[in-house]
Amino acid sequence: MLVGYFSAKEKEFTAIMDAAAAALTARGARVVGRIVQRRGVSGGGAKKMGLPYSSRTLLSYGKVREVAAVCEQEAADAVVFVSTLTDRQQHALTRMLGRPAVSLGALAVAMRGGESAFDS
Repeated sequence: MLVGYFSAKEKEFTAIMDAAAAALTARGARVVGRIVQRRGVSGGGAKKMGLPYSSRTLLSYGKVREVAAVCEQEAADAVVFVSTLTDRQQHALTRMLGRPAVSLGALAVAMRGGESAFDS
């Protein structure tokens, strides 16, 4: 499952998601779905655009539930976030989603080193 978190200022978020999906596919992954959380699209959200919805999960609670439901439905093995996750976010999301949650950047580094990012 591929998840992106983007501000309303990011107009090319679809192209970024496409590039991330292509990078994962090139590494042998099968992308079973894509979910995007946009920040600052509404008037109230625009004031807080630089902040994640939740410092613990990066996403809103509703979006986390949506990701979990789609992961369950599609039998996703892992959730790859386009955004960088803190260790705290990675651990919280892994627990909440019931499968490894990693950032695309961390996954790329781990795969270059020959280890699996999903072993942690």
